[in-house]
Amino acid sequence: MIRITNKVSLDEREIQEQFVRASGPGGQHVNKVSTAVQLRFDVRNSASLPEEVKTRLLSIAANRITRDGILIIDARDHRSQERNRQAAKDRLIDLIRQACRRPSVRKKTRPSRAVRKKRLEAKRKRSATKRLRGKVRQDSD
Repeated sequence: MIRITNKVSLDEREIQEQFVRASGPGGQHVNKVSTAVQLRFDVRNSASLPEEVKTRLLSIAANRITRDGILIIDARDHRSQERNRQAAKDRLIDLIRQACRRPSVRKKTRPSRAVRKKRLEAKRKRSATKRLRGKVRQDSD
């Protein structure tokens, strides 16, 4: 079991790991050894996560989730398979922790009377300034 928060734990059997060859620099080592990790976690069918956490996770990581609700995390930063595996798990844990936090509810507020008065006065001054920039009329005497 992977402990996410005090109330949420993740069963390691719900995570599938696949090792693939990494791209980029590294020479012969990169071409021979499958060190990159592709971690797959089925968010929709997970028994470990509460429904509200699943919903938030689906919206937070929307660009990493397939149509079937499977979250895919790639880790190919390190040269060793074990460090990439740990990096992928850490990313998954961070995403789930973000999803566990409830967003704070926004309280509607209204500007105070003094602020409204100040804003209207500033608008009047600006209007007067612009009015003075207009064309000068010639009075016919």
